[in-house]
Amino acid sequence: MCLQFYGKKIVQIENEYGNVISSYGAAGKAYVDWCANMAESLDIGVPWIMCQQDDAPQPMINTCNGFYCDSFTPNNPNSPKMWTENWTGWFKNWGGKDPLRTAEDLAFAVARFFQFGGTFQNYYMYHGGTNFGRTAGGPYITTSYDYDAPIDEFGNLNQPKWGHLKELHQVLKSMEKTLTHGNISHVDMGNGVSVTSYATNEATACFCGNANTTADATVAFLGKQITVPAWSVSILPDCEHEAYNTAKVNTQTSVMVKKTNGAESQLSWKWRPENTDDTVVTGKGHLPLNQMIDQKMINDVSDYLWYTTSVNIKEDDAIWSENMTIRVNATGHVLHAFVNGEYVGSKWATYGIFNYVFEERVKLKPGNNLITLLSATVGFQNYGPYFDIIASGVSGPVEIIGKKGDETVLKDLSHHKWTYKVGLNGLDNKLYSEDSRYASKWQADDLPTQRKFTWYKATFKAPLGTDPVVVDLQGLGKGLAWVNGHSLGRYWPSFLAEEDGCSLEPCDYRGPYDGNKCASNCGQPTQRWYHVPRSFLNDDMNSLVLFEEFGGNPSMVSFQTVAPGTVCGNAYENKTMELSCQGRPISAIRFASFGDSNGTCGALTKGSCEGGKDAISIVQNACVGKESCSIQASEDVFGSTNCDGIIKKLVVEAVC
Repeated sequence: MCLQFYGKKIVQIENEYGNVISSYGAAGKAYVDWCANMAESLDIGVPWIMCQQDDAPQPMINTCNGFYCDSFTPNNPNSPKMWTENWTGWFKNWGGKDPLRTAEDLAFAVARFFQFGGTFQNYYMYHGGTNFGRTAGGPYITTSYDYDAPIDEFGNLNQPKWGHLKELHQVLKSMEKTLTHGNISHVDMGNGVSVTSYATNEATACFCGNANTTADATVAFLGKQITVPAWSVSILPDCEHEAYNTAKVNTQTSVMVKKTNGAESQLSWKWRPENTDDTVVTGKGHLPLNQMIDQKMINDVSDYLWYTTSVNIKEDDAIWSENMTIRVNATGHVLHAFVNGEYVGSKWATYGIFNYVFEERVKLKPGNNLITLLSATVGFQNYGPYFDIIASGVSGPVEIIGKKGDETVLKDLSHHKWTYKVGLNGLDNKLYSEDSRYASKWQADDLPTQRKFTWYKATFKAPLGTDPVVVDLQGLGKGLAWVNGHSLGRYWPSFLAEEDGCSLEPCDYRGPYDGNKCASNCGQPTQRWYHVPRSFLNDDMNSLVLFEEFGGNPSMVSFQTVAPGTVCGNAYENKTMELSCQGRPISAIRFASFGDSNGTCGALTKGSCEGGKDAISIVQNACVGKESCSIQASEDVFGSTNCDGIIKKLVVEAVC
């Protein structure tokens, strides 16, 4: 990893090893020392860093990763205080809710870091992404890796987070020389309130911080009084005038919407079954072994691995009964079981718990019986101690259980001869590619739905315009998707987010953040929309191919674009409100108020204090028909409010 800033570079060796080093004892420390010695021996002429490594050997610079790093102290007093991963949000897992880290809290963390002597901070993530193909790790990390970043997965500005951080860094940049050359003075005023000043011969700059989670604070210093809201930092570049407060958002909120925008709402589908006969009927495979084996140890080119064995049962065997079951201990993420060519059942894990037991009643016959298990992984373990040897797949034992009265008899198949086959026939034949010699063998009649192990194909025209494109896979179960042969990744809209943990109340930014705070989307599909980069699309016709593993209804699938539908401007008194529809005109103004309005974007109401002029008319004249506009939030523009002692702001809701 190489970071570059202001024309300088730093280079990283190892990442967050300090979080797992204790699991390795003395060998862990020896490894860190070896890394440091090896890196230093390269003599590349730039500093080396180790993230989250409290005992990083000199001259390695240890750095901080996390939601907050203001209290971090380097292990060498001569090392700069560096924040290499400022987590702008959190990732989403299958079955998990949508994370949200507010703009106010993120800005608070950044401002507080620089208040307490920070020298460098880097966002993780600043631009969200997509786990195309099989790149999602975790395991159980969704295809979307949006991370609630300031620029979202599709390249749109995530407002207000993007704008609020932009304003913060403009203010910090204006103080750069003072912050990097000034003498620091810090005063702790108690109850979480503190004042920090940086002073040079030419200038001073001040931070007033309030880490109290409920109470605002009035701070007196240098003959002035300043009110600092709870859980916020005020920045005064000249120690006299507040230029920025992390709790006062002076930027728009964008409500993104999805529209068909010229794309066909109904796709015409063809289909074909995945040919499973060679495994579930005849038991053919590639590799015979007399043991169960870790899935990733065979050939990590596919999510899918078939395990096949046979068991001969006689009617006089102790295990024989009319009431038999198969029990499988699995460490894979999804398991499908077949006996004698017949589907028995499926089971899958939940995030964080990947060891589970599958047990179903089976009909075995006297003589030879074919047992076929299909294991499907959803990303391998990518973090933690010994993550490289964490098992995936069918770990065993695999047992046949017979019951005669109160007596239970077990037959362990784990050390039988097992035959393994990697992947699916459809994947081997590249059914997702137009170049496949099997690409023409699709059926147009009697489109099946809710059918496992089925391939679907449709053609479509790209949505009009240049806005980012998504495909809505609502109605499907789990599987893989391709557009024009490009893998969109894994889909799993049938996996619903947890029912609990979401609040109907607006998110309170005050107080420490974690990945569950302010979450949303409870009880809904973990991920319904999947990113289709326009670089994947042709100007004329395009193809969508799905492999449906669980069973679903493709008739509900549609292509849409993502763009701002509503934008809500917000500017405190004497600030300038800026509105933008990101390349499209503002068509209408739904709400405008200069005063103490209440509510959130889409549900705004006027308060008790209001400017004397017609705010809606003023904003309409300034903004409607334009792609962007700016208006000063002041009584000169909107008229006197006669509301002394009330914090006033301009709030506008516009339609794009």
